[in-house]
Amino acid sequence: MAAAATATATAVRLHAAATRRAAPRRPARLAVRADAARAATALTQDDLKRLAAVRAVEQVQSGMVLGLGTGSTAAFAVAEIGALLASGKLSGIVGVPTSKRTFEQAARDPALHARRPPRHRPRHRRRRRGPLLPLPSPLTFSLHRTILVLTTLTEVDPDLNLVKGRGGALLREKMVEAASGKFVVVVDETKLVTGLGGSGLAMPVEVVQFCWKHNQVRLQGLFNEEGCEAKLRLNEDGKPYVTDNSNYIVDLYFKTPIRDALGAGKEIAALEGVVEHGLFLNMATSVIIAGSDGVSVKTK
Repeated sequence: MAAAATATATAVRLHAAATRRAAPRRPARLAVRADAARAATALTQDDLKRLAAVRAVEQVQSGMVLGLGTGSTAAFAVAEIGALLASGKLSGIVGVPTSKRTFEQAARDPALHARRPPRHRPRHRRRRRGPLLPLPSPLTFSLHRTILVLTTLTEVDPDLNLVKGRGGALLREKMVEAASGKFVVVVDETKLVTGLGGSGLAMPVEVVQFCWKHNQVRLQGLFNEEGCEAKLRLNEDGKPYVTDNSNYIVDLYFKTPIRDALGAGKEIAALEGVVEHGLFLNMATSVIIAGSDGVSVKTK
């Protein structure tokens, strides 16, 4: 009898101990899920840029001519393309950098750098990767049906009009994108605006060095009603910033969005000495946006 009571008491204690050990398991799983959810929503801006870049590169196919854009998000796209070339998932890519900075990045990547074929290459040997071209040529564009440009920007409005060129490469970017069959923009959600100029960041205008001050004054006068301020872009050493094509940049800062972007673009382009402006209007075919809720795509 006593032995039975002892056995029963022992069983109760063992059951209680097992229950105490098992009890925390479910809350622990819930805590892990909560931590994972917090981690998923705590993406940095660079994380968002990388997500958008990877999604954009999904459109790249072997044999394409690619415009390699300028900007931090475009840099992620260039790196992703290099990784796919190195793994053999892509081949025959011809890259056209839109700036010296992008060319230097791609040139550092063994999978993307330019390689000259041997003079007496056997005909049966085929190059696995295309060259990296420092500048586009009419021959390059005429030999390929599809030209895809991957690039980033400062602002995008609901009609997929853009402000680009804060890196100073707006002239080359616009030339390559005007020749492209597809112009894909890669951004994070912070670049979305209701109207161009609404972010308060610079809208660049590339001008020749000769009489640049005259053009700065004229650009300021064009947009007085928008509370615009025109400033010559300077380097860290206080000297004028010089573009890849040896021009200056006058940055326009708007207090209110530009009311008529198409009209503004025409007025800016009509000024003598203006080389190009950072309004990219009716050019983008799709915009890939990375946000806290995932990656979305907008098309025209």
